[in-house]
Amino acid sequence: MDNNIDDIYFMNKAMELARKGEGRTSPNPLVGAVIVKDGRIIGEGYHAYYGGNHAEVEAINNSKESVEGSTIYVNLEPCFHYGKTPPCAKRLVEEGVDKVVVAMLDPNPKVAGRGIEILKENGIIVEVGLLEKEAKELNEVFIKYITKGIPYIYLKYAMTLDGKIASITGDSKWISNEKSRQEVHKLRNKVGGIMVGLGTIIADDPSLNTRLRDGEGKDPVRIIVDSLCRIPPTAKVLNIDSDAKSIVAVTKGADPLKIVEVEKTGAEVLVIDDKGGRVDLRSLLEILGNRGIDSILIEGGGELIYSALEDELVDKVQVYIAPKIIGGSKAPTPVAGKGINLMCEAIELHDIKRKMFDENIMIEGYVRKRGE
Repeated sequence: MDNNIDDIYFMNKAMELARKGEGRTSPNPLVGAVIVKDGRIIGEGYHAYYGGNHAEVEAINNSKESVEGSTIYVNLEPCFHYGKTPPCAKRLVEEGVDKVVVAMLDPNPKVAGRGIEILKENGIIVEVGLLEKEAKELNEVFIKYITKGIPYIYLKYAMTLDGKIASITGDSKWISNEKSRQEVHKLRNKVGGIMVGLGTIIADDPSLNTRLRDGEGKDPVRIIVDSLCRIPPTAKVLNIDSDAKSIVAVTKGADPLKIVEVEKTGAEVLVIDDKGGRVDLRSLLEILGNRGIDSILIEGGGELIYSALEDELVDKVQVYIAPKIIGGSKAPTPVAGKGINLMCEAIELHDIKRKMFDENIMIEGYVRKRGE
């Protein structure tokens, strides 16, 4: 499709609006819409929260004038079905919109293309594919969740220049700087859940909540992988004042009395099938996906990280590197487990991005699956 610089600007604007809904629209996608008439933006909108108006409707409602004869730019195909809200495609037809520019089709194979068909059947010009790559990255969580049924998995850790996550005494506060830590809290604000292993609870006693400077953060569901249910009932993660719940995933080998102790704190205990004596992570993710959790941030420890990588469950990795050297042959590293034998077996990342947070470096990339 032929597009000029204005088309690209308006679609980028739509995606910028869509990002305002991050962490609030699940299990719906992030969608923004811009309505243009005679080269002027006359209306903007985005899907702000699950159950709220869709972006196209918000843009129409916010328009300064009639949208008849206008062009609307939207990063995802307008819906055609009745759900929490009426179909957007039908509304665009009713309002007399002339043209719809769509970045990408709905990834749900059951509905993909249906909204476009309705628009075309009613004489509306439709263009698809403008900034499609960027649109897919914006909604990578939704795409995986709607097509696979399991959460999108982020993996994050911070380490020193020599690859350590703590000193030989276990001290780790702080490896990364304040700006890096705020970025992590922004990610916590977006995801549906945050996951750690028992070792992280014992070593750090974290709260696993979201702490943003403006205080507007949303806590993710806290998930502790603890095969034998050895978590202390006094752990902060089980006693924090939060709207989000805590879940402890155990195996059938867990002590029933310890399960009762944990449940008394208000946390939920999930008994999951085991894999080699440990919680089967894939089974756990399937259960969490069925509960509407569309994304999870894994923050440690090393055994959990290695298991998730080995089972090819991780989608995106964020590593924060601080210009510090602490040494110590027994100082912990971010990824534990049995490791690989040959370099050709190494887990690789692709589409690498680098960002600086003062003196800290963040490296981000997607995990290359076997066979890719």
